Amino acid sequence: MAEAPGHQLGQIVGGVLEAAVEPVLRGIANELRLYLDTKGGRPARPGRKVTWTDELGNAHDLDFVLERGGTDEKTGVPAAFIEAAWRRYTKHSRNKVQEIQGALIPLRTTHRRAGPFVGAILAGDFTKGSIDQLTSNGFAVAYIPTQQVAGAFAEFGIEIGLPEDTPDEVLAGEVEKFEKLDAAERRRLAGEVGRKGSAQLAVFAIKLRGAIQRRVESVTVVALHGELKQFEAVPDAIQAIRDYSRDARSLPFQRFELTVRYSNGDRITAEFAESSAAIEFLETFRGQSIIP
Repeated sequence: MAEAPGHQLGQIVGGVLEAAVEPVLRGIANELRLYLDTKGGRPARPGRKVTWTDELGNAHDLDFVLERGGTDEKTGVPAAFIEAAWRRYTKHSRNKVQEIQGALIPLRTTHRRAGPFVGAILAGDFTKGSIDQLTSNGFAVAYIPTQQVAGAFAEFGIEIGLPEDTPDEVLAGEVEKFEKLDAAERRRLAGEVGRKGSAQLAVFAIKLRGAIQRRVESVTVVALHGELKQFEAVPDAIQAIRDYSRDARSLPFQRFELTVRYSNGDRITAEFAESSAAIEFLETFRGQSIIP
C-alpha cells in the first residue's frame, strides 16, 4: 500500500532536518575527536540503522550518536545520544516526545557510568509542555518553529506549512516538487534549514560541548559498615539508632558508595560490594579530572 502523501511529506522534512543538523554535530565531533555515527553503512554494525540496545535487551534506532574511541570498525563509548524530529501539528508533539524519551532514557541508564549527554532537536509544532517534559528529564533541546523550516522550503518552491485538512492531491504535489530537486539542491535546502535555525543550534552546540568537555571535580567515597536490620515499629528503629556503636571497625563491611561530581554540575553515583569493582568503575574516569 502506498504511503499517504502527508506522511511522505513529513518524512521528507524530517530527513532534511537531519541533513541540516549533521554538519553541526560533525564539526563538534572533529573538534573534540569523537566519532559521529549516523544512518548509513558502517562496518562496526549491521545494516544502515544506528541501533543501540539497552540493558533490558530492547533495541532503539537513533539519529545520531557521538562516541569516544569509536571508529568505522569499532563501536566506542557513547558520549551523546541525539534525536532530530519534525512534527507539523501540536497534537502529535507529546507522542513524539514520549517516543524520544522511551529510546534515550533507557540508553542513558544503561550507559550511566559514561554519563552520556541526551538531546533533541525539534522542529515544527511542539507545545511548551512537551518541550518542558524533555528538559525536566535532563534533555538539552533545540526548538526550530514551523515558520523557520517552512521559510527554507518555500525558497525552493515547496509548501510544507499546509493546514491539516489539505487534500492529498495537494500534498502529493509538494512531494513531487521535492523529488524533482537534484542532490545539490537538496544539500542547499538542508543548509538553508540549518541557517534559519542557526541561533537555536548554536545554543544546543554550546550545551553539547559543555557536557562532553566536563571534567571530574571531586570523588566522594563512603565505606559502609554494619548489619542490615529491619524493624516493624518506628520506636524500635529509633532505639536501634540510639544504641548504634560508632566504632565501625568491628562491624561487617557492606559496600562502597561512590559519587563523582563534574565541573558542569552533573553527578554520577554507584554502589559496589567489592573493592575491585569500585576501582574498575573509577578507572573509567581516569584522565577526566580537573587536577591530574
